[in-house]
Amino acid sequence: MKRIQAGCAAVASFALMIPSAGAEISAEAARASVAPFYKALNAEFAGESPDLIMQSTTAHWVSCRGNDVCNTREEVIAGIGQRLKAIPDLRWKIKQVLVAGNQVTVRGEATGTPAADFMGVPYTGKSFKLMSIDVHTLEGGKMVRSYHIEDWLGAVRQLSSN
Repeated sequence: MKRIQAGCAAVASFALMIPSAGAEISAEAARASVAPFYKALNAEFAGESPDLIMQSTTAHWVSCRGNDVCNTREEVIAGIGQRLKAIPDLRWKIKQVLVAGNQVTVRGEATGTPAADFMGVPYTGKSFKLMSIDVHTLEGGKMVRSYHIEDWLGAVRQLSSN
């Protein structure tokens, strides 16, 4: 009987050490999980961008720019490719990572200089800096859903200012 009790106690102890799907992950683990995605947003890594996105996301990942407006991984890869061509020096930095359960919020910063007319603004050679806020849901160390917002209006203001 003592062996059975000891075995049950060992199994229960082991089960407590296994994180559940909604368990809190460390900020370091969260940053490591999302870092390839943010690397993919940088012009310096344009050739690696699709692979970096696939590395950090699941096959069914969606990226939402509104509550009900989401894009598939393939659509995001195509969109990022176009963005990197339009802004050949685009650089995206992770400024802060916050974790709550399996939700990772990233405050980011993008800088760049469009190579031509951009978002209705005639080409001037000016650069912009904008803030982004992204909320990613992680499962198994990969992003399964992301909500994002970037201050593109602020970028337009910077590009069109005198």
